[in-house]
Parts: sequence; C-alpha cells; structure tokens
Amino acid sequence: MDELLSQITTTVRGMWTYRRLAMLVAWLVGVVGIGVVLLMPDHYQASARVFLDTQSILRPLMTGIAVQPNIEQQVAMLSRTLINRPTVERLVRQVDLDLGVKTKADKDALVDAVTKAISIQSAGRDNLYTLSYSAQRPEVAQRVVQSLLTIFVESSLGASRQDSDSARRFLDEQIKSYEAKLTEAESRLKDFKLRNIQMQSQAGLDSAGRAAEIANMLSQARLELREAESARAAASRQLETLRLQSQQSLAGLGAPVQTPEIDARLDVQKRNLDTLLQRYTDAHPDVTNTRRLIEELEAQKRLEVEELRRKALESPATNSVPSSPAVLELSRAYSAAEVQAASLRARVAEYESRASHIQQQLKVAPQLEAELAQLNRDYQIHQKNYADLVSRRESALMSGELENTSSVADFRVIDPPRVNPKPVAPNRVLLLPVSLLAALAAGLGIAFVVSQIRPVIFDGAALRQLTHLPLLGVVDLIPNEDLHQREKRSIRRFMLALMALIVLYAGGMAALSYQTRLLG
Repeated sequence: MDELLSQITTTVRGMWTYRRLAMLVAWLVGVVGIGVVLLMPDHYQASARVFLDTQSILRPLMTGIAVQPNIEQQVAMLSRTLINRPTVERLVRQVDLDLGVKTKADKDALVDAVTKAISIQSAGRDNLYTLSYSAQRPEVAQRVVQSLLTIFVESSLGASRQDSDSARRFLDEQIKSYEAKLTEAESRLKDFKLRNIQMQSQAGLDSAGRAAEIANMLSQARLELREAESARAAASRQLETLRLQSQQSLAGLGAPVQTPEIDARLDVQKRNLDTLLQRYTDAHPDVTNTRRLIEELEAQKRLEVEELRRKALESPATNSVPSSPAVLELSRAYSAAEVQAASLRARVAEYESRASHIQQQLKVAPQLEAELAQLNRDYQIHQKNYADLVSRRESALMSGELENTSSVADFRVIDPPRVNPKPVAPNRVLLLPVSLLAALAAGLGIAFVVSQIRPVIFDGAALRQLTHLPLLGVVDLIPNEDLHQREKRSIRRFMLALMALIVLYAGGMAALSYQTRLLG
C-alpha cells in the first residue's frame, strides 16, 4: 500500500512539474471546443399530430357478417414500418432534398440521414401519433413533415384496400383449385361406383352385413320349404286313404270320367299365378315356375283323362264315381302345398346362388370398401374446404363493399405541420461544459504523457528503483527566498490561467442561456 501511494505521489509531482504545458494544451483545446460548439449549425424541428378515429356505427352492425380488420394494430404496425427506404426515397423526391446530389453514394448518405431524423411516436393512448423531423432550415423541416403526413394517411388507407384485393384474389385462386379437385374427386367416385355397382350396399349394410342377411333369408326359406313338404306329404297320405275308402264304397257303380285332384291343383296354380303377376314381372322365377307347373298339370290331366277313357272303354262296368267333398278339399290342399313347395324350392335355389355370389365378393370387399372410404373422405374434405372458401370470399366481398361505402377509420390532423422557432439542436449550454471537461482532460493527459516520457526524480528511493544501483547517500536542496518567490508566482499564474478558462466558459454558458430565453 505504501509503495502504491508513493508511486501515485511521484506521478502527481511529475505531472505538476509540467503544469505550464498542461495549461497551454487545455487553453488550446478549450478555445477549439468553444469554436466548434459556437459554429455548429442550428437544427429546427417540425412536428404534426394526427388522430385516428376508429369509432364507426358500421362496426357493431357488421360484426359476424364482414371481416373487420384491427385498425389499431394496423396503424401501430404502419407507424413502425412506414420509415423504410422506399418511403424515404419517395419523401426525398417530393421535398426536393436531392437537388444537389450527384452520386449514388451521396444519395444513400442523404437517405440514411433523413431516415435518422424522422420520428413517428405514439402518445400511448387515444390513437394519437406525432410525426417530427429536424433540419437546418425550418421551411425544409415543415415540408418534410407535411409530405410525411400525406404518405402516412395514404399508406394507411391504401393498405387495407390492397390487403382486401389480395385476399380476394387469393380466395378466387383457391376456389378454382378446389373446384378442379372436387370435380376430379366426384369423377373418381362415380367411376368407382360404376365399376363396382354390384358391391353397393343397401340400407346402409356392408358386404358382411349383406352376407349375414342373405344367410338368414336362406335359412328361413329352407325352413319354410321343409314345412311345405311336410304339409304336402300329410295331405297326400290323407288323400290316398280317402280315395281307397271311396273306391271301396262305390265299387261296381258307373261314374263319369273326372280328375278332381288335377282340377283342384290347376285351380290353385292359376289363382297363385294371378297373385304373382300382380307383384312381379313375367321374368320373375316364381312366375316362371308357376306357369311351368300349370303346363305340367294340364299335360298330366290330359294323360289321366285318356287313361281313364281307355280303361272305361276296356271295362265299361267299372266307371269312376264322383269324388266326395273331403277328397276334393284334400286335393285342393295337396295342390296348394305342391305349389308352395315348388315356389320355396325356387326361392331356396335363388338364395343359395346369392349366398355363393356374396361369398365370392367377400374376398375383395375389404379392399373395395377401403377404396370407397378413401374416395368419400377425399371428396368430403374437398367439399368442406370449397364451401368454407366460398363463404370467406363472400365475407371478403362484403368487407370490400363496407370499406368503399364508409371508411372504418378516419384520420384527423390535430396539429398541422409547425416549426418550433427555437432550435432543438445543438444544445450549446450543455456542450460547453463538456468542452471544458475535454480541455481539462487534455491538459492532464499531456502532463501525464510528458511526465512518463521525461520522468523527474524527487527522492532516493525512486532513483534506486529506476537505476537498480546502490545509493550511497542523498543531498537535499535547501531553497532560498528567491526560489520560494518564483515558485509562488508560478503557482499564482497557473491558478489565474485556470480560473480565466473557467470564467470564460461560465460567461459563454450564461450568454447562451440568456439568448435561449430571449428566443423562447
């Protein structure tokens, strides 16, 4: 610690030795600083205030119908992005700031300087914005602010219309694209259904559901066929029994040739054919089978009549006798059972064919159903997107009409561009103390540098440390009265010079402050 204090003391004493040089440098720097501050050109600031009125009666009325932009956000973004290079170049051309510019480098420098001098600030509430610009000539500053205000209003109004037009063009392009996609999806779905028309489901059933339904129908038809065959067999047995009884009771009696069983069956089949023709066409399997049975019964009747006539001719004494009512009723029941059994056999054959066909289809049904689901999903997605885009386009068109009918935001100039008669820069009252400090710092710096270049030895310790040689002794200087007087006069001149420099700066600051008050 002692060594550090000793080093600091030695440095200060060395700088004190060169105080005259330090004061000279301080005066030179101070005079130059005063000249620079006084010769700096004045800058005048022009400003204007604009108010954005976003209160409109149409906004609550059109809520949910038309797209309403966030006006506050648009203006806030505009205030941050308006000061760009193209805008500043346009501003420079409008105000004729580039009349003396000849090279591209000079033009770039001018644009950069104007960009730094322009300011757009928000008041933080009530949508109030301040536009300002500072220049050396007041009229130039006012023209720049006027042009900037015009650009601000035009850009804010044109931005929404440009965005609306861009949105409509984008929506039209997307709608055309989705129309093509929707048409293509519809064509693919139609072609798929035409290729696999036999696989189309009925009543919302898939292939497995249709197979299960046909299997149930086949089981039901087989059960009904077994019931009809059992009923026919029972009627046949009862009919044979009654015939035997009738033959035994009427043996030896003559009777005309009759075929009641075949007649009853023919009557039942004809009634059944009339019923079927009312429900089906001629090509239906049940109609075809019924007609075939009628033809067979008629052929059988002819054969039986011929056989009975032949027997009657061979043994006239044993002619047939009329059948009893019970035989006729059983013959009708037998014929009905035969017809029902034939119809059920045809139905069972048809259901077996359908079941076999559906089993073959089940092998490829999963793949076809997956393809159909994919086609339906693509079509539904395209249809939904298309409907949404059309709805949004209508909303965008209504929003454009809303903008053309009535402006959603109204820009009002609160304060027109005005130039402050008092220069805003440079602040000479503040720059003069800074210049004084710079002058004093320059004097101290030159004294320190010279003391390090040409050091002065004040004690034996410093000499021993500098030379690294043994010191045998020290001889002190005994100052006389004449030396004391010269030292006092030197210190007095130094202090007077320092005070004069300070007074000079203080007087300049006072004069500038008085002048500023007069201008204000």
